[in-house]
Amino acid sequence: MGRRTKARECAFQMLYQWDATRVPMDEVEDAYWRLRSTTEETRTIAERLARGTAAIVGEIDAAIQAAATNWRFERIAAVDRTVLRLGTYELMKEEETPGPVILDEAVELAKRFGEAESHAFVNGVLDAIHRRVRGEAGARPRARSANEA
Repeated sequence: MGRRTKARECAFQMLYQWDATRVPMDEVEDAYWRLRSTTEETRTIAERLARGTAAIVGEIDAAIQAAATNWRFERIAAVDRTVLRLGTYELMKEEETPGPVILDEAVELAKRFGEAESHAFVNGVLDAIHRRVRGEAGARPRARSANEA
């Protein structure tokens, strides 16, 4: 597993805990790192992603609501909501990361942690957000090389 993939997984887990408890993110991070260890670089990326997402969660949720047509936001499963928030944050703020890589990583998180059809839902919503935020048409996940992860 590449360092950015591992960082996304850590950020996802911290965001899921934050969403469930609404404990301040710094407390969530402290508790998380007491149970898990990683490289300093991976930790730095994970914390940037988790803090960044939590900081603009209102803007992120509005983007998800606009893209998730025919779904009430509060009805989206917690795992899917967390994956969508993280992916949306990256699409909005991590401009150096290619959109298709972000979508592919989000789909993989949804496959790993979500329900059987979560990955298709996450892909559809993030694809709509990707087109709106980055103006890139036809953004579909693609296979990534080991260097991109």
